[in-house]
Amino acid sequence: MTMPPPLSTSGCPMLHGAAFAAQPNAVYGQLRTQGPAGWAEIAPRVHALVVTNHRAAVALLNDTNTYSKDSRLWADLTGGHVPQDSPVLGMMAWRPSVLYTDGDEHARLRWAMDDCIARISPHWLREITRRNALKLIARVIAHGQADLMADFADMVPMLDFAEILGCPPEMTDQMVRACQDLISAGPEAAQGAADFAGLLYELIQLRRAQPGQDLTSWMINHAAQLSDDEILNQLFCVTGAGLIPTAAATAWTLYLLLRDDDYAGNLAAGTLTVRRALDKALWERAPMANFSVHFARHDTVLHGVHVPGGVPVLISHAAANTDPALPGGRSYDSRAHLAWSAGPHRCPAISQATTIVQTAVETILDQLWDMTLTDENAEPLLRHGPFHQCPQTLPVTFRRKSADRIPATALAGGTS
Repeated sequence: MTMPPPLSTSGCPMLHGAAFAAQPNAVYGQLRTQGPAGWAEIAPRVHALVVTNHRAAVALLNDTNTYSKDSRLWADLTGGHVPQDSPVLGMMAWRPSVLYTDGDEHARLRWAMDDCIARISPHWLREITRRNALKLIARVIAHGQADLMADFADMVPMLDFAEILGCPPEMTDQMVRACQDLISAGPEAAQGAADFAGLLYELIQLRRAQPGQDLTSWMINHAAQLSDDEILNQLFCVTGAGLIPTAAATAWTLYLLLRDDDYAGNLAAGTLTVRRALDKALWERAPMANFSVHFARHDTVLHGVHVPGGVPVLISHAAANTDPALPGGRSYDSRAHLAWSAGPHRCPAISQATTIVQTAVETILDQLWDMTLTDENAEPLLRHGPFHQCPQTLPVTFRRKSADRIPATALAGGTS
């Protein structure tokens, strides 16, 4: 573990396992009893401080003098005592990417990331998202039932990212399979990460020889002059950080629209936009529940809480967004939530993620307008793990329809 928490292991709140997946808010309540930040077990034998107070979270995220993103500080502190098979290492072990750097190095990598992401055409992104969504709907439309999580929300961003990265058609299926393993909470996650990294390496070599209008080619040719290792890890970062949050935001927006009578009724009457439903979902069910990992450069104090140098400090976006200390009566139209984080490491692809979610949700509502949740009273169980707030399943039923209602021209297209 990182450092003995001021609680016995048996009494330390756990941000993993079945109990947390079933009742995350109860665990956040336990954490709040420790103050603005509290100790939690984020994986077996791995502990971290978790910030649950909104003001404290914003203060930390903007304090680059005190807190670093370089997880090698943690490795130095533990002396390699974190279990090498720990499921949190995939998200917390250091890589040469924008997610784990500070100062001038972060500025250089963020420059490349921001420039390349900005080149993604919003019109093209809407087109490919609608096409990929229609392909997925065509697979289930005649069945009368589907799992919106596995059949739709998970898959749309995977197919989109394959095109954004510039994957040739013959590589897309391999990329999707690797991504499916990568985002799982099971033992296949490590192999999925290795397979995905291998495919990215192949793609980088391909796009060096045959540049295209895609994120990989733009990274290769950016003025920041990234090395192949940096390009690979930048692409790994943007894909890894984009898949589950986008999938979860899609699922929670659909869940809200299907379950909440006020939202569903207003949507049917044409008085409520999908974007407003998404904003509420981001406030109440932040897709990245606990992340934005930082490490204090030295022993310090955060809003009265002692923070030892080098230990992981996670921001609980989920708990901070629902902090009881926040003023009441705020509108969900407010964008002050921390679902996208804040400070210099704020998500660089907010507009693109929003476009994917809105387009995907609007497309499925258009095609499966009569779908209903299989169990409208059940609160979805979450996928296991400390970082993401994502439903395990989201089953729906609808009237069977012919796949012929989706024009073949709407399904045509692909990367070149």
